[in-house]
Amino acid sequence: MYGIIFGAVLLTSTLGWIIGSHVYRYFRDEKGLRRYPGMDWLAPFTNVAFMLESNKGFRSKRLQELHAKGMPVIRTGPNSLSYSDPKAIRDIYGHSTKCRKDGQYDILSGSHTHLADVTDSGEHARKRKVLSSAYALKNLEEWEFKVAYTTGRMINQFDKRCGGEIIDYRSWTNFFALDAIAYIGLSQPMGFLDAGNDRCISAGFDGSTKEVNFRECLYGTSTAQSILAWSYPWYKHIVSLSKLVSPRFRNYWNLNKDWDGIYLHQTNQRLARYVKGEELDDFFQALMHDKNGASHNLDFGEILAEISIMMNAGSTTTAIAMANVMYQLLINSEFMRRLQEELDSVLDDEDIVAPYEKVKYLPYLRACLDESLRLFPPTSHGLPRVTPPEGTSILGEYIPGGVTVSMSSYVVHRDPTIFPEPEKYNPDRWLGEAGKELGPYFVSFSAGARGCIGRNISYLEQTVALATMVHRYDITLARPDFVPDRRETFNLHPNELPIVLKLRQRVDELI
Repeated sequence: MYGIIFGAVLLTSTLGWIIGSHVYRYFRDEKGLRRYPGMDWLAPFTNVAFMLESNKGFRSKRLQELHAKGMPVIRTGPNSLSYSDPKAIRDIYGHSTKCRKDGQYDILSGSHTHLADVTDSGEHARKRKVLSSAYALKNLEEWEFKVAYTTGRMINQFDKRCGGEIIDYRSWTNFFALDAIAYIGLSQPMGFLDAGNDRCISAGFDGSTKEVNFRECLYGTSTAQSILAWSYPWYKHIVSLSKLVSPRFRNYWNLNKDWDGIYLHQTNQRLARYVKGEELDDFFQALMHDKNGASHNLDFGEILAEISIMMNAGSTTTAIAMANVMYQLLINSEFMRRLQEELDSVLDDEDIVAPYEKVKYLPYLRACLDESLRLFPPTSHGLPRVTPPEGTSILGEYIPGGVTVSMSSYVVHRDPTIFPEPEKYNPDRWLGEAGKELGPYFVSFSAGARGCIGRNISYLEQTVALATMVHRYDITLARPDFVPDRRETFNLHPNELPIVLKLRQRVDELI
């Protein structure tokens, strides 16, 4: 009896202290953030508000709706601000900004950081120098044959399904992007396109192996992290608690272990070939040596971390982008027709896979890609940055040090002063001089020194794949009224894209 009473008193006291401390900090307003409206009534007091919004599955859309009501700065947590004014891009993400990646990247990183989650500026510069040759445009164009090969494997599968079969193009873009990045990065495709599924091996450090589904493991991991990561210093405690009280999150964290095992297995496989003396032209080789053959002397943990982000970010965003642009073209037949005309003017019937050299500078093809990336950026959420200890100026206002600031690409791409009729898919806005003027406000790959180093790989894959598909097939939605559902984790995922294919002309079968 006394134990129950003591437990109730302890619980009540703990909750009272937590609530009281949050209320005290709000009214104390040490950093002067109370002048900004909250995302909701709870947000100025606790990050739980943003976690709850994240759990709903589309927090960037909610922020966009609030910003559109005339709130250029919104308080998303006790110490977090969301911006919508495009002029804030340079202040938060530009090359000269003093803002750095915030503590969320630290809590999500493993024993070793990778290029995307390293927060220290000096360490970031070292990593970027190591990886710059691997991601250089010159290297990528030499690796074009790997993208062409992967596209050919996808076309082989699609040609077999041209008799009216419904194809989930969204799944196949996943298979394509994963095979392509594995071939580019590790000289060995995952084999997903040939198999028509994403079954693969996950390894343990004890040498055990098991079969898992790649996307289930990766997306389960990102779903859990994207909901709980906003708790910052409480993150590891909340992860432990979620394993105890939630079967849903317990499953996510089990999938997280399997995801760790996937890139461990892939790294071990490639490392074994490296130890045997195979000199392969891929990302892994560039990771191990510079262009003069000098070793980078990286720890295995760092190599593993870089392979993990290559297989994650290097596949997910491209797959999403491929599905999105196809959907937009299918519901805007005039734009599809114009793109086919542009492609037909440079591609021959024997160009089963579109040669990159022929299509890389086509203005309308690039406009179609960029407009889809604008409308539904694969990385949609505001990438969090922290103001320097001495504070900084954002939009002409002083923001104290240690404040998390961010801007969602989904939000900024819907600013009607920059992108008129922002909800409308209109590739023409990117053409000519007017299109060039939009460049500073296009942040699908972020901006500044921390902008996506893999954007050239993504454009290479997207360009060849879309040009090939549109030139080779007549494509229709399996259901004319189909609208994809979207769920936001750290990326904005469409759920499916059911299409039907028909060959546009008679061509020889692929080998």
